[in-house]
Amino acid sequence: MAKTNKSKTKSKAAKPFPVKKPVAKKAPSAKKVAAPEKAAPAKKSAPAKKASPEKAAAATTGKAVAAAPKAATPAERPIELFYWPTPNGWKVSIMLEECALPYTMVPVNIGRGEQFEPEFLRISPNNRMPAIVDHQGPGNKPISVFESGAILQYLGRKTGKFYPADERKRVAVDEWLFWQMAGLGPMTGQANHFLNYAKEGNDYARKRYTDEVHRLVGVMNKRLGEHEYLAGEYSIADMACWGWIIGASRMVELGLEFPNVKAWRERIGARPAVDRGFRLGRELREQQNNDPKAQEEARRVLFGQRARP
Repeated sequence: MAKTNKSKTKSKAAKPFPVKKPVAKKAPSAKKVAAPEKAAPAKKSAPAKKASPEKAAAATTGKAVAAAPKAATPAERPIELFYWPTPNGWKVSIMLEECALPYTMVPVNIGRGEQFEPEFLRISPNNRMPAIVDHQGPGNKPISVFESGAILQYLGRKTGKFYPADERKRVAVDEWLFWQMAGLGPMTGQANHFLNYAKEGNDYARKRYTDEVHRLVGVMNKRLGEHEYLAGEYSIADMACWGWIIGASRMVELGLEFPNVKAWRERIGARPAVDRGFRLGRELREQQNNDPKAQEEARRVLFGQRARP
């Protein structure tokens, strides 16, 4: 089910080996040569070397044959991104695009329950995407990472980008990253559930979670009134929050109440790598949204989950 991303960072296909046409050589014209008085002693010829399969085929067919390309080693394989187009998935696709890392997108259709497949659970035991497999991990050995925040930190350490090495600056990034993981993401997700999926009669829950989203966006607005980005400089904290603000903007009026958040959202959305990461797999989600049966199946799979044996 793997699908290679179509962005500039996708792994390039190997170019075909060039095949040269054999060039016919003209035979030298015959000349009369006087026979020597005495024949020179014959020299022992060296044992013939065994021709390669390619040369043997060329000798038989008269055509040059290209050697088969070698299979990619684990260190040459791109990162595998197990993904579905949601705010949590966008965090990692945006980071991969920003870092210009070659990667392959492996769709995990959470509406069909593919997150419960044994193969996926081996790399993400919490049956949640995103997850990655980096075939060139620590010690040049493969490593899998689940949980979007952990993936962002791992890629930041791996590349040295958007996650500063300076401890004071890194603490600031971690503060706002975990603020999103513990607050903005879960609260916006709950508000979205009760506003769009829950049955009538949940007025308390709707107000509870939309009020909390309003409060959190207010905290963010105050911070962005003092800094261009959440941790001072553009970082994984901004990538983590951006997709969730897209969702929160359907619940609160950014332009009227939170102008700093609106300007930040537009500033980040204008980055080409962010746009590519945001668009990744969009057609997959659109297909599901346009299919009433798929939507009903998604509700059955996603809601009311309990522990599995």
